[in-house]
Amino acid sequence: MSTHPAMNNVTDGTPASATTSGQRDSMVWLLRQFASETPGVTHAVLLSRDGLRLLDSDVDKDWADELSAAFSGVASLAANITGPSHKKRPARQVIIERDDCLFFVQSAGRSAAFDNHPGNERGEVDTILAVIATRDADAGTVGFEMGRLVAKFAPYMLIPVRVGTGGEVR
Repeated sequence: MSTHPAMNNVTDGTPASATTSGQRDSMVWLLRQFASETPGVTHAVLLSRDGLRLLDSDVDKDWADELSAAFSGVASLAANITGPSHKKRPARQVIIERDDCLFFVQSAGRSAAFDNHPGNERGEVDTILAVIATRDADAGTVGFEMGRLVAKFAPYMLIPVRVGTGGEVR
């Protein structure tokens, strides 16, 4: 059971999900914990597939908005590349290596926790997790921890990210 008070129901330890505000608070806590405890990670942003910042780990808001727009484009480009199966499929993870940092982009599921999101007509928002790490961070560790974070987000998602047979994300 989590030691964070907003994370669990006091009586039975189940994830708090009574309000979307409570869900967002819990997700912010998880995101910030991830960014502070994962070696090499400096920033994390949860964004909508349409490029709007939903949550971040204390990132400057203007920069987080810029990153959200850019990472949405990266995820869209990766999903529209036809692979050897001659099908377009979303990428499980995209890693961009630069001289000053590493960028990681990963699908994070569909959530109802963002009811105030512009364009949210069905009460659902497709999300993407974007992470910035130092250039010497262990990419395998960061990617693994991102997967764990996405799994921790699952109670707050209508449609969590699932891996089927063959490893493709559905």
